[in-house]
Amino acid sequence: MHAHLVFVTKYRKDVLTAELLAFLKPIFESVCKDFDAELVEFEGEHDHVHLLINYPPKHPLSKIVNLLKGIAARRVRSDPKIKKLLKGKLWGENLWTPSYFAGSCGGAPLEMIKEYIQSQQRPE
Repeated sequence: MHAHLVFVTKYRKDVLTAELLAFLKPIFESVCKDFDAELVEFEGEHDHVHLLINYPPKHPLSKIVNLLKGIAARRVRSDPKIKKLLKGKLWGENLWTPSYFAGSCGGAPLEMIKEYIQSQQRPE
């Protein structure tokens, strides 16, 4: 099954940079791998990220999402270099809003979704 996910930063703060996105991608790939899933596409802008994942139906999408967001946030908080980049930019310790967007990708061709995700305005 394919799902298009969008995670938004807390209060839509402009905290995501190219360096932070590069830090997040292997974390998301690792979490997906733990669920026999695949991170097909990943990109982001200053205040949100898009993920296209392929996951087996034996795992609830909500559990995958909770771990993707939770593990990414914990690793960001535990890495001194990344934590320093975010100092003063976040409200408390929260990186993500509690909500997220998840859309199934059965109707649209996957290439169109991949192109949309790739077209995000990556911060510098």
